[in-house]
Amino acid sequence: MIIKNKKELRKYKQVCDLSIEILGKIKEFVKTGITTLEIDNYAQKLCEQYDVKPAFKGAKVGNAPEYEFTTCISLNDTVVHGIPNEEIIKKGDIVKVDFGIIKNGYYTDHCFTLGMEPLSKKDKKFVTESRNAVVAGVHNAFLGNSIGEIGEAIDSHAKKHSLNVVKEFVGHGIGKSLHDSPDIPPYRGLGANQKLQKGLVICIEAQIVEGDPSIYTCTDYWTIKTKDRKRACMFEYIVMVDKKKPKILTNTIDWELFK
Repeated sequence: MIIKNKKELRKYKQVCDLSIEILGKIKEFVKTGITTLEIDNYAQKLCEQYDVKPAFKGAKVGNAPEYEFTTCISLNDTVVHGIPNEEIIKKGDIVKVDFGIIKNGYYTDHCFTLGMEPLSKKDKKFVTESRNAVVAGVHNAFLGNSIGEIGEAIDSHAKKHSLNVVKEFVGHGIGKSLHDSPDIPPYRGLGANQKLQKGLVICIEAQIVEGDPSIYTCTDYWTIKTKDRKRACMFEYIVMVDKKKPKILTNTIDWELFK
């Protein structure tokens, strides 16, 4: 989606603000001792209270069945698209919650990672630098830069801290649909010739792993896990390309990373 004027920006920002408010309440609800399905049920209740539709319900990817849940909740070595179930959140877990809404014809899609205390210094650095890597990409989403410079920034920061970016999943355009063009790869080597357009709205995201980036798809056709069983983080922010610096429309960058 290309936002062409202040009125369009204001309308979309209102939807983004609503999505942030709901996701913030979901984050507050996350704690040890509850299941990921309980979190998803709570998210659905919030959507009903706020009179919004969950953006992921009914989504289709490849051969997977229609997605039936409000959130994707991925624990530890689950990289992305974790299906809410009866798994209980425990101390030391790394929890990723991916969520979006539909309101007034607009879509959102954003994600946080939360480490459940107690965590080692190494674990905390992993979560922190994964967030910082995606933020480095966000800061490169301004007029004059290319799509490739976003991915270069994410990948470079991750590798600087001995982390790896999963290449099978990319960021994307968003606005009037959940996934729109262009793709925003979170790694170097692609998009160098694709200049960013003023007003372009994109999701900048990355799945970052502490081990080998090789992954596999589970038999449910949705859940993606690391082959080496090492853990993953995921962060995602909606950004509008602007002059000199981006407008971050779902600014959850400063949210606490540990609980």
